[in-house]
Amino acid sequence: MCNIDVYAQLGDLKEVDYRNTLAIATLIEILHEKGLITRREFSQKAQQLDAMTIEELKILRTR
Repeated sequence: MCNIDVYAQLGDLKEVDYRNTLAIATLIEILHEKGLITRREFSQKAQQLDAMTIEELKILRTR
């Protein structure tokens, strides 16, 4: 019975991940369509944030 609970939780996580990904993609598209950001700017910022350490991200959040 415990395995069934784990599989159900994994299924729920996949649904949540899909919804979050869809929301983010939607926001990016709207920002791009309105001319507020370019795909290049988005890509560069994503690379910058990906390269940061956890401590650097914490400092960035407190600004």
